[in-house]
Amino acid sequence: MNKTVIVGVDIGGTTVKIGFLQNSGDIIEKWEIPTNTANSGLSIVDDIWDAISQKAMALSISQAHILGIGVGAPGFIDSKTGYVYEAVNIGWKDVELAEQLSSKSGLPVFVENDANIAVLGENWLGAGKNSEDVIAITLGTGVGGGIIAGGKILNGVNGTAGEIGHITVDPNGYSCNCGRKGCLETLASATGFVRQAMNIIDTNTSSKLAERYRKNGTVTAKDIFELAQQGDMDSRGIITHTAEVIGLAISNLTMTLNPSKVLVGGGVSKAGDQLLEPIKQAFKKYALPRTFEACEVRIAELGNDAGIIGAASLVKNHTAKM
Repeated sequence: MNKTVIVGVDIGGTTVKIGFLQNSGDIIEKWEIPTNTANSGLSIVDDIWDAISQKAMALSISQAHILGIGVGAPGFIDSKTGYVYEAVNIGWKDVELAEQLSSKSGLPVFVENDANIAVLGENWLGAGKNSEDVIAITLGTGVGGGIIAGGKILNGVNGTAGEIGHITVDPNGYSCNCGRKGCLETLASATGFVRQAMNIIDTNTSSKLAERYRKNGTVTAKDIFELAQQGDMDSRGIITHTAEVIGLAISNLTMTLNPSKVLVGGGVSKAGDQLLEPIKQAFKKYALPRTFEACEVRIAELGNDAGIIGAASLVKNHTAKM
């Protein structure tokens, strides 16, 4: 029987996204389950397999139809073995993810870092257009990243290549969750936008940001972009400064890797051209003209589906070599 179905799994800190996909990458069915981080995430693998089994039964998909399972997981991963050294936000440490899931399913299982599968997905069916050299930056609660060089995901000697969020952009800057200071993540994430806004609110109680904070009891990155569109100079200043820092980081990355595309995704990227255009301007300002001219900076296209699509491509790529 032809194995025409691939299972894609994208493990996040709050939810696990799961999909059944065709070999073409078209999604047959997709759904989510909560990520149960209790007891150091002990039940997550069982929860995933139970969800896959139940959905397969409901859709009359047998094991004989399934080519394999691709998984994106947060944290530091040995992609050759599918071993997760540590994934802090779900409580994992030294988890043999591929072996456990393969043992339960009887199927081949391939694992990559979650940011890496997102760039694989975007490059396969999204904004990357199957480019050989691509950098992806994900601006969400944190800042993630993935790099494709020469058509292959770049992992590095111990799985930390592409940790773009932890490039130091200000040695005297904000403290980062990684234990260092001034990482890109401290400014360019949704959390970083809010941190900058709160500094303004604390020093200028009559600002538009302070008014929004008093009205809603909170302020978000979306609020900052809305207020900037309405002409608020403080909000525009946050966006300009953050885009400048992102553009500088991109220019340094492109000097190292010389990609044809840089893809900007994550929740913050929903601001579209309001964020993209100043990033492009800063990139042009800091980059060598030859590097800049060869590289297109684009908003990612696949949204929340990038992970499961990238996980499916992981299976497709590996099984083609088997």
